[in-house]
This record gives sequence, C-alpha cells and structure tokens, in this order.
Amino acid sequence: MSRFDRLFEEFEGADCALITSDINRRYFTGMKSSAGVVLAFPDKAYLLIDFRYIEKARATVKDAEVIEAKKLYPQIMELLKKHEAKSMAIESETMTVKELNAYEHFYTTIDIIHNDSLSNAISNLRMVKDEGEIECIRKAQEIAEKALEELKGFIKVGVTEREIALELNRLMFAYGAEDLSFDTIVLSGANTSMPHGVPSDKKVENGEFVLIDFGAVYNGYHSDMTRTLCVGEPSDEMKKVYNIVLEAQLAGIEAAKAGIMGSDLDKVSRDIIEQAGYGSCFGHSLGHGVGMEIHEKPNASPNYKLPLNKGAVVTVEPGIYIAGKFGVRIEDFVILTENGCVNLTKSAKNLISL
Repeated sequence: MSRFDRLFEEFEGADCALITSDINRRYFTGMKSSAGVVLAFPDKAYLLIDFRYIEKARATVKDAEVIEAKKLYPQIMELLKKHEAKSMAIESETMTVKELNAYEHFYTTIDIIHNDSLSNAISNLRMVKDEGEIECIRKAQEIAEKALEELKGFIKVGVTEREIALELNRLMFAYGAEDLSFDTIVLSGANTSMPHGVPSDKKVENGEFVLIDFGAVYNGYHSDMTRTLCVGEPSDEMKKVYNIVLEAQLAGIEAAKAGIMGSDLDKVSRDIIEQAGYGSCFGHSLGHGVGMEIHEKPNASPNYKLPLNKGAVVTVEPGIYIAGKFGVRIEDFVILTENGCVNLTKSAKNLISL
C-alpha cells in the first residue's frame, strides 16, 4: 500500500489533496526538491515539477505520475476536471496566506478546504515510522555517534565552542551526513545553563561541562542526541546534578511505550527532578517526535494529553539548568513499541571526564 493510499484511509472531507510543502512532498514521492506540487486523488496522484527536476523525478518517483510544470494553475485545473473534483484540501500548517489567496483566485469553482484535516492526516501518517524510515534514522544516528566518538579527542582546554561545533559538523559530513539536523549546539561552562544557546568564541576551561546537542540527516531523516561531558574533574555539585538528570532520563526511557500519554511520560522524569529540588530548573518538555523534521508529533510534554503511537520515534531529554553556573542535558531517542521501547542511541552516558 502506497503512502497515498494510506492518506486517503486517514483523510476525508475533500475530493483531492494539494501537497505543496517540501517535506511532505518528499515524504510522499521520495523526491527532494525546492519546488513542485503533489495533487493526489483517491485513485491516482500526480507530481507537477519544473524543468530543473524533471529528469530526476521521472527516474525516481514511483507512486505518482510526473508532469512537467509549465503553466501550473491551468495544469492543475485540467486534472481537477479530469477527476471531476469539486473540492481540494490544502496543508493548513504550511501554506501561506499569499499562496492560499492565489489558489482561491484561480479556482473560483473549486471548494478549497483550508481547515486542519489534511495537515492532521499527514501528521498522523508521519508519526508512525515504517521499517525503511527506521533504517534511515538508525543510519543518521550511527553517523552522529561515530562523529562524537572522534570529537572527544578534539575537546580540550583552550578550544572554543565554535571550533568544537565546526569540527563535529565536519565529521558528520565526512561520515555520510546529507545535512545537519539543526544548527549544532556546543556550550561550555556557565553557557551550558542556556538550553538552546549558540556556540561562541568562549574557550573551554578546566573543570567545566561541555554540552553538545546535535544530529545528522540521512536520506531525509534526522537523528537527535545530547551529551554533557566534563573537561577535567567536575565538582561535587556538578556530579550530583548530572546523576539526577541521568536518573530522570533512565526512568523516562523505562516508562516509554506505545499508549502512554505524552504528559504522563513527561511526568515520570519531571517528578524525579522536582523531588530532588530542581523543578524550576527544568523548563522544557521531556521530548518530541523525530523523523523527516527534527521536531514533529508526537510530544512528551505536560500539555500533550494524547497517547503516544506505536512506531513513533520520540526523544527523552530531561535537563537541569542553573543560571550563571552550569547545565546538564542527556538525550536519547527511542522507537515506541507495544511493551516498551527500543533505544536508538548507543553512545555511553555515564559522566565522562576528558
């Protein structure tokens, strides 16, 4: 069964679906491009794409008929008439108001459905990863972990956060990354108290934590992990906080399984940190879905009151951040199964002193 078939099992409310976002277009066709639209009907799908990509599209796209886009709006109208479509759903999460205005201007006889139904249906499909997707995510994670292991020999007193980030990025590309999952985060010392700080020219000093949050992309799929290392010997307080975060993270992984509410999974780790007296220092959610985007559904957060899906890939990343002193985050990501989870992250997470 193709992804288009699964879409129309999940989606109702319009005669066809117009898919314009780069990520979702790639999800359905396997074709990476910065342009093009997919027009999908219950019985057939089309990829309309311009001359720059047409040769590659015809060689790679299997589940949709490829049409060279020369006059896009008239070509779409021809297909709507061919399939006798009276309504067309668009992606509410990604289509701009300007784009919607253009489609409404050209298709005055078509009912354009711009509620959340299509975006929600696609999101539900993408939450559950198939074997091919999992394999790509595993490969992305292997690239990232291999790069981290080599990077450890590069981290030392006097090296800047920016230099560490650049070296890590270089290594991930050298080991086969298609792209970075996001802008690599490397922070040291007091900067580690900023969960999403930006690498600077600050030099690593002896006795400091170095927090590294990073990931690689392989065939369109992302990995995501965080490790907090120490250069030199950590203080007793640093060890204490690290061990609390590790305990919270291990408990979260132990509790992670299909069917648990996202808010309940968050609570498992959050309770440990709160009981240790650091509740106010854990200000973000426990985790998020990972796939073709670095942040996608489902979430493990206090406000996510839905069960997590079997086959979803979700991060488990508690942290404690003490402003002006230091922060610790430990992040793995797992595949949810009926009875538990499979941890895709193999890198050691005991406190390492370099």
